[in-house]
Amino acid sequence: MIVCIAEKPSVARDIAEVLGARNRKDGYIEGNGYQVTWTFGHLCTLKEPQDYTDHWKTWSLSSLPMVPPRFGIKLISNDTYEKQFHIIEGLMKQAEMIINCGDAGQEGELIQRWVMQKAGATCPVKRLWISSLTEEAIREGFAKLRDAKDFQPLYEAGLSRAIGDWLLGMNATRLYTLKYGRNKQVLSIGRVQTPTLALIVNRQEEIEHFVPRQYWELKTKYREVYFNAIIKKNEEDLILEAEEKEKKKSDDSAFKGNTPTRKAEEENCGIDPITSEAQGKALIERIQEHPFVITDISKKTGKESAPRLFDLTSLQVECNKKFAYSADITLKLIQSLYEKKVTTYPRVDTTFLSEDIYPKCPNILKNLKGYETLTTPLAVHPLPKSKKVFDNSKVTDHHAIIPTGQTAASLTDMERNVFDLIARRFIAVFYPDCKVSTTTILGKADDVEFRTTGRQILDAGWRVVFNTAKSTGAEEEEENSEEKTLPVFQKGESGSHHPELVERWTTPPKPYTEATLLRAMETAGKLVENDELRDALKENGIGRPSTRAAIIETLFKRKYIVRKRKSLMATETGVELIHLIQEDLLKSAELTGRWEKKLREIEKCTFQAGQFIAELKQMVGEIVHNVLSDNTNRRLGS
Repeated sequence: MIVCIAEKPSVARDIAEVLGARNRKDGYIEGNGYQVTWTFGHLCTLKEPQDYTDHWKTWSLSSLPMVPPRFGIKLISNDTYEKQFHIIEGLMKQAEMIINCGDAGQEGELIQRWVMQKAGATCPVKRLWISSLTEEAIREGFAKLRDAKDFQPLYEAGLSRAIGDWLLGMNATRLYTLKYGRNKQVLSIGRVQTPTLALIVNRQEEIEHFVPRQYWELKTKYREVYFNAIIKKNEEDLILEAEEKEKKKSDDSAFKGNTPTRKAEEENCGIDPITSEAQGKALIERIQEHPFVITDISKKTGKESAPRLFDLTSLQVECNKKFAYSADITLKLIQSLYEKKVTTYPRVDTTFLSEDIYPKCPNILKNLKGYETLTTPLAVHPLPKSKKVFDNSKVTDHHAIIPTGQTAASLTDMERNVFDLIARRFIAVFYPDCKVSTTTILGKADDVEFRTTGRQILDAGWRVVFNTAKSTGAEEEEENSEEKTLPVFQKGESGSHHPELVERWTTPPKPYTEATLLRAMETAGKLVENDELRDALKENGIGRPSTRAAIIETLFKRKYIVRKRKSLMATETGVELIHLIQEDLLKSAELTGRWEKKLREIEKCTFQAGQFIAELKQMVGEIVHNVLSDNTNRRLGS
């Protein structure tokens, strides 16, 4: 018999149906030479400290650091899990071959490998590697089974991650709880959890310590159009600005400190703000008696590409912005859509498709029921094959999240919302670019220069896909809302105008929402809006797309953060914990991002798992030494 092991009973049933195995047994389905069984996610886990030695049962500073000579696994203590494992164990001992049908990712590989190890499986192992659960995909996957050894680096990366989390979490949690906790509560420390908390705490304190600063904008109204003054910077200002930019290289979020926010910057069109009301009034007095003269008119036409397809993080971001779904809820919804066979594998970190998907796209579009008004025009000509969509070099194990073409029936309202986002993104990438025209008008009153810009959509292109949505809430439509069409001006024309001075105050950065926190985790704290730059920073992101939602939920569970409307706020305990931690290695998103990069390199065979574990062991030893050497008498709540 060939034993197939899936990660969930529902997936096992789908696979069994395709294989022709229809005899239901206790814990597996049999038929046509196959026995299809399943786990319930993790059945095994790394052993706990007390499983290695009685000396580690009791929490004690003298026992730290705890570093087992060899890490072992054990069954999770659960009657249902234990019963299912013993069924799997019996099947595997009689198997002539095992086919690992776990989720096609790092975690799925780890789950099934541990079960096979614990069961003592010795027969040959093949791997089913698919990106959707449609009958076609399953049949295609079984026709192209791969050797398990091809996925050894993936397993080693997953194992290294688990061991790294154990080493840091077990040791640092006991260390900080015993040293600083005052027996009030367990101080949970995690390799990804703690830097994520630090991001929230740092942003919160930045807001609390923010001191608003007053400034003014000089505007003038000519022919019912507002123009913004261009106040030239002097040489000293330029030097100070260069120094300020150097200080802020590490953060591309909204302006910080006492400078205008990004919104203010956009309104000013790059203008140096007026910091004195007297200066502004003097300028008004100087120009109000002079006519306003149009000095230059320039037009630029350009194209805007459709939004990229979704990876898991961008889908979670969009669902949080549009529907206020948490990252965890979105992950559960997209996992359900995957298991219902209407979307592809969700735990992905690429927004591209491999080129072998291109021939399947016309049929997927054709089968998108309810979107015929959008898909029918695409059937007239061959679909475009843009490098912005199809790029093998940007795809590793899986491609971006797209519909499968299966009928999306029996979906809940929340599932339908998520599916609609995915379907429209998929349709939009095959539409023409949006063509826009940007007009910039320069004017002058006396020697003070002014500027205004207008933007006009010449050809909506892909935007029509979102304009037909009930309520898209997407960034692209938010940008559209600020467009303005200008009247026709002639260079050299002049006339009366009405200058005014507008009082403004600098504003602090905004608290993190789940959407902005996910982006910060993805790029190790560097919030950027450019897709290409974000792709480059993903290599150093903290956590994986599939684990970030769980990390945020853990922070809620530990009562380190709370949700206030859509904002994430650190609790008093969360703030105190970050203040207690002096080691940058524990709370720096950038440093944690470097560890994540090494884990990705283990997958690619460019870094050794043994070296990663050795570095972590050394780091844990240094952290224990530094904390035990702390004689400041700092404590939680002091």
